[in-house]
Amino acid sequence: MGREYTVQEALKLAIQAEKDSMDFYRRAASVTNNDRAKKVFDLLANEEAGHLKAFFDHYKGTEFGDLKSFMTTPPNLLNVVNAELEKAITTETHEQKALEIALAEEKSCIDQYTFFARDMVDPLVKSIFQRVVKETEQHYALIESEYAHIMGMVHESDQDTFVRE
Repeated sequence: MGREYTVQEALKLAIQAEKDSMDFYRRAASVTNNDRAKKVFDLLANEEAGHLKAFFDHYKGTEFGDLKSFMTTPPNLLNVVNAELEKAITTETHEQKALEIALAEEKSCIDQYTFFARDMVDPLVKSIFQRVVKETEQHYALIESEYAHIMGMVHESDQDTFVRE
């Protein structure tokens, strides 16, 4: 049986996850040579910062300090996702690998936030998790599209050209 989380426990986990994601996307953008991928990573970093703020506004704990200071703390290099990115940077296919890591991370967040939203009693916090699930699903679709582009796959905007009835 799964563990039940209080609102504050769920918010704490979400805050750390969003900070880790924001740091990941900022780092990926800084090492990416592909302009399109860089824009995608920058956009995602900014959206994760928005999610972080939404969760932070309802969190009552003090271990993170204030939002501005927390957002500028160094990345958690012990985080598996950040460690994977650092290993991938040394390869010539680091944009591809970064997008693959991002897809897995976004899927994990969708699963976790869906679980939290389902079990939240506080309607405001529940609605925040539900909104972030929808936005994270959009992130996943954006990353998937950019991955297809980098891999030279048929992009959804070109499907009419390549798909015949």
